[in-house]
Formats: sequence, C-alpha cells, structure tokens
Amino acid sequence: MLVDSHCHLVGSHLDEVGLAAVLERAQAAGVAGLVAVGAERSDWRPTLALAGAARPGRPALQASLGQHPHEAKDWNAAAEAELEALAADPQVRFIGETGLDWHYDLSPRPAQEAAFRAPVQLARRLGQPRVVHTREAPEETLRILAEEDAGQVGGIIHCFSEDLPFARRALDLGFHLSFSGIVTFKNAAAIQEVAAWAPGDRILVETDSPYLAPVPHRGKTNEPAFVVHVAARVADLRGITPGRLAEATARNLEALCGWPHSC
Repeated sequence: MLVDSHCHLVGSHLDEVGLAAVLERAQAAGVAGLVAVGAERSDWRPTLALAGAARPGRPALQASLGQHPHEAKDWNAAAEAELEALAADPQVRFIGETGLDWHYDLSPRPAQEAAFRAPVQLARRLGQPRVVHTREAPEETLRILAEEDAGQVGGIIHCFSEDLPFARRALDLGFHLSFSGIVTFKNAAAIQEVAAWAPGDRILVETDSPYLAPVPHRGKTNEPAFVVHVAARVADLRGITPGRLAEATARNLEALCGWPHSC
C-alpha cells in the first residue's frame, strides 16, 4: 500500500520516457497509489484526466490542483472559478500546491501571498485539505496559515524541508508532513531529525517527481517508483520496517482525504 503523495505527471520531462513506462515502473516497485499534482492552470485539466483514466496493472491515481507560487502572478478571479469547478470532481483530493517560494521569487511576493490566501476559502467550501509549498519563507508561511485558520481544512506541508520547531508549529496548525528524497541526502540532518520524531499518524512520503530524486538516484530525473527509497529511509530513521511505514502513511493519507482505501 505504498503511496506517493505528491508527483507531477504532466510536462516535458515525460516526452522521452513516456508516462506509461513511468507508471509501469511504479507498479513494479510496489507503489499502489499516486497523488498527481497539477501545479499551474494549464496542467489542471490534463492532470484530472489522468486521475480519470487509471488502468488495471498501474497505480491508482487521484489529483491535487492548485497554483504554484511560481505562477502566482497569473492568479485571478477566472482562475479561481475554474479551479473551483474542477476541484468539485471527486477525484480531486486536495487544493494545491500553493504557498510561498522566496528562493526564486518568480512571482512578486504580494502576488504569492494573495494566491496562497485565496484557496483557503475554496478549500473550506469544498471540504478539501490543502497542499502547501514553502521555501525560504517559514515564518511567513506559518503566519498566513494561522491567520487564515487553515487548520479547519488541514493538509500537507509537502516536500518537508524545515526544522523541528517549524514541524511542531505546522502540526499544531493541523497539517501533515510529507517527506521527499531530501530526507535521503547526507546533508539533511535537520529533516532526518523531524522524520524520526514526527507522530506516526501525521507523516507521508512523496517523490515530488521529476524533482529531487533520492539516493541512490540523486541527480537523475525522479519518478514515482523511487518513493520506495524515501520510504525505506524514513522507516530506518524511525526504527520500523518499510512495510509498516508504507501501511502507516497510506492510512494517514486516507484519514486526511478519504483515499486510498485499498486504492
């Protein structure tokens, strides 16, 4: 029941390898489910179409739709209306990813904040949890989540890359922590500390593919099959078997969004 809680399955990174091959490798690796993320408006409909086209012999697929902070400058009333219409589909389990990225600043910071705040009301109306992206803006991310009372819907701090104090506060706000390939890196002591410590009913694993491939594939294009390495590292840090970690994280995802009961 290993589930990759965050991967990107639409984009040019699949032009050479092909989506079918990627899904087949995931299935062969023992990955039972995938949350496919459409992180910009042009990806929403193709990502949702993938969720609606799951096939036997491949991992089950559900969707998460939102506006990445890199694209926040393009957020407007029309985008919000389209997102609300698409997110009403039962195969959309999360709103996101949205958040703040002050490393690249590809959208102005006020635009990032506006596009981060707006989907809270949408998530409440639909009763869906959120997926949060945060990079080099930890205090601002937590402040906005608190101000918007985001704990009413909860969600995921995806690709968790902050320290233990941040983790405590995120958990207090009602969020889960999802660990990516970063947890396998040698210089990731702070994240590894959180992965070892975090409550067992509040953790998830992901690839964020095609980015951040875990050891032993670091430097390559990431894909959902590699979530097995993330799960193995988190399990090792927690002193449990990968099988138990897979079962726990699948249960946690089900508790959070109603999926993947038997996928």
